[in-house]
Amino acid sequence: MSTDQASTAHTCDPSPPPTSVSCDVTGAQPVPRPRRLGPVQRRVLAVAVAFSIVFLAPGVSYVQALTYPGSATWQMRSVEWLRDHGGSPLVDRIENWYYTTGSAPDAAGLPIITAGRPLLAPPPTTAVRPRATQGGTWVPGRLDPGGNPAIYTTLFRPDAQYPSVVAAVAWIRARDTSAHLVAGTREPGGQGWPGGAQLPPADVPKLVATFNSGWKMTDAHGGFFLAGQGNGHLMDGQASLVINDSGAATVGQWARDVTMSRHVVAVRQNLALIVDHGRPVPGLDANSGKRWGSYENQHQYTWRSGIGVDAAGDLIYVAGANLTLQTLAAALADAGVVRGMELDIHSALVSFASWAPTLPGRARPTKLLPGMERPANRYLAPDQRDFFYLTLR
Repeated sequence: MSTDQASTAHTCDPSPPPTSVSCDVTGAQPVPRPRRLGPVQRRVLAVAVAFSIVFLAPGVSYVQALTYPGSATWQMRSVEWLRDHGGSPLVDRIENWYYTTGSAPDAAGLPIITAGRPLLAPPPTTAVRPRATQGGTWVPGRLDPGGNPAIYTTLFRPDAQYPSVVAAVAWIRARDTSAHLVAGTREPGGQGWPGGAQLPPADVPKLVATFNSGWKMTDAHGGFFLAGQGNGHLMDGQASLVINDSGAATVGQWARDVTMSRHVVAVRQNLALIVDHGRPVPGLDANSGKRWGSYENQHQYTWRSGIGVDAAGDLIYVAGANLTLQTLAAALADAGVVRGMELDIHSALVSFASWAPTLPGRARPTKLLPGMERPANRYLAPDQRDFFYLTLR
């Protein structure tokens, strides 16, 4: 599919009545490899990070990392500084250990979908029926000028064996929305990017959604292109979210499904596709050639996010805690994605908010999952990472 074909019109929209997702924590089971560490392990982790900073960080450089413009915690800044100064192997080992050890978290308070609900049904205009085992009801969000929802959200269990693991899904109608990419103060790097690393105030009243982008460019195995300016190299075969000059967005493999043209205004690459032809890509578990990040990263039970397109060209975003790479890919496929890619991972970096109008000229954000760490209005201020947002046409 070319970027000019990314938006496909629909002929009908029998929207369901507004509903809420039913939740129940009864009978929830712990996840196979939980995210919570015990007190001793947390102390060991803190000591390891502190040791690395003290012995590896030249003072001026580290102070600059802590004070660089953009929204980010000192922990995030410290880890990113370590990666930028040769510490990636150490950080990778700590993260692999951190997210694959510990004691089981309590199920209470997790958004567990009531047992016995029907299969996750697609939004009214999605042609592909997902394969999820237990799902919730699609909840309509912001309306387009014709009164039809431009976005639907829902929760479902991507793995019937572990009902404590919940994925959240946002489905965004392509014909109703325009996609935008904004460079952060640190990622993708370089200078002269438009947008000031934050949401343009003029676009806030018509916001539909805001969400995180991909990994640091040094780890993304690809390139970044925005408004005629690039950083890194757009690599053949890599997963790419591409936006054209009409605001239409699609996800595909670079040089196969998408490629550069005079109509392309933005490209964000991040590793390789994890869903293709409607199914998880073979080999995710082995991660041969480190196509999906560092060795063993794919087995971390952590916050993950991903995005793809369905058979009609509409965008589908999926996120959740305690997801492995394989579970994320299965969740995307179950939600109807035909081509999908991983975005960023870990709790401080996964953000999605849907927006609804309040007073004239204003809009209010709501997190896709209450457990998302960063505030719903995260991108109203300059952010260190690049991000995406969607507006009504």
